[in-house]
Amino acid sequence: MAAFACVVDCGSFSAAARRMGLTPSAVSRQVARLEAVLQVRLLERTTRKLRLTDAGTAAYARCQDMVSAAREVLALSDTHTAEPRGLVRVSMAKALGRLVIHPLMPEFLRRYPEVDVQMVVTDRTVDLFEEAIDLAIRVTDAPPPGLAGRPLMHIRHIVCATPQYLADAGTPSHPHDLAQHRCLYLGEDERDRHWRFDRAGDSARVKVSGRYVANHSEIRLEGALQHLGIASLPEFTARAALQRGTLIEVLPGWEHRTEYAGTAWLLYPSNRFLPAKLRVWIDYLVEKLATDTKAPGMPR
Repeated sequence: MAAFACVVDCGSFSAAARRMGLTPSAVSRQVARLEAVLQVRLLERTTRKLRLTDAGTAAYARCQDMVSAAREVLALSDTHTAEPRGLVRVSMAKALGRLVIHPLMPEFLRRYPEVDVQMVVTDRTVDLFEEAIDLAIRVTDAPPPGLAGRPLMHIRHIVCATPQYLADAGTPSHPHDLAQHRCLYLGEDERDRHWRFDRAGDSARVKVSGRYVANHSEIRLEGALQHLGIASLPEFTARAALQRGTLIEVLPGWEHRTEYAGTAWLLYPSNRFLPAKLRVWIDYLVEKLATDTKAPGMPR
């Protein structure tokens, strides 16, 4: 069962053999034995690749559970040790990692000198199981199937501009006024030009335009600071500039709705036993971030 799971993970018998320290023929024999016991074919073998059958897909999920359970047993000593140790690999979006998580790292590393951290910063959705990631921070309504989670913080999006830009171009009083302004938006999809707003049961949608488009929030922040227009940004990206007064929030009475606004969850495989290194990382982030400003009704 472990050999079969490894073959699926690696994509070939030869790659699985290298990982397991066996010959390809030995790994092939183990998978063949499993198929003989189950009396079903688990893999369709071609000259180029392997493909799971329907029975193989079901068997793989259960073999993964078995391998995870075995790892939990081997990790029991780490789970109960007084000194957390080892590497934690955590995935998150680029701006969140740079501006929210990275500033918390020095204190964590001082507090837990035997724990190392690898931050995997990417804006794509990472598969924790396939990519050997221990935890991920993701904006979602609830943990996806197979994952457990802790809510960390509410990520609010705002629109903002410099006092100089607003003095020159005027300050919008309603979302529809944004159509007359230069706006800095994400630009990865046509939907990114359609900004949505809610206020006390009222809603508005406006199609914006502008001369500068960037799919990185810190670039849009810099563009706004250079008076290039009104930018759509995560509030944590603009927080320092708002506090200094170099940026002003536009339409503060309206909630700016985007796909990247909502609750940031700390997600991890729903194992019954978590190694100490993961437990201290989870507790640390909850300690530092879960007291941040929440949306109404968000769990604490």
